[in-house]
Amino acid sequence: MSEDLMDYQAFVERAMKGVVRDVLLQVAEEGLPGEHHLYITFHTEHDGVEIADRLIAQYPDEMTIILQHQFWGLEISEDAFEVTLSFSGKNERLYIPFNAVIGFADPSVNFGLQFKTTYVDDSNEDMPDSADSRPPEGLSTELAKSDDARKKTADEKADGEQNIGEVVALDAFRKNKT
Repeated sequence: MSEDLMDYQAFVERAMKGVVRDVLLQVAEEGLPGEHHLYITFHTEHDGVEIADRLIAQYPDEMTIILQHQFWGLEISEDAFEVTLSFSGKNERLYIPFNAVIGFADPSVNFGLQFKTTYVDDSNEDMPDSADSRPPEGLSTELAKSDDARKKTADEKADGEQNIGEVVALDAFRKNKT
């Protein structure tokens, strides 16, 4: 097999992140319809991510946010989105470039996307082949929620904290065809 000089994987990744952007644009304009709710997982240390230091300390590698009932000021640009969420009763503004997103799911309709992790900064400098497609050790790029975890959304927990950062295989969303 010959070398992929077209870099088809990069084209697919950009197209899938376009889906995330388009969904967020619709949610910003019209709100979440029906039972839809969104889980977005991103690298907290990715270039351009702006979140409170206390959240980075709590989630040093990746974090999953939930857009369901309590989110405010969702704004979408070409390369990023911003949203205000409540963490332990304190509102925090998050700025997340789409390049930092590694997972996106809407469990209400069994839809999910996961993205190949790349660590290329925005300056477009070339990275060695061994680094461009492999996440660091221990860093998961899978996103999904089991039915039990979905039931514990932010507004249902007694302590007021969101269930953030738990990841399981996407197979949890797939319907059994047998």
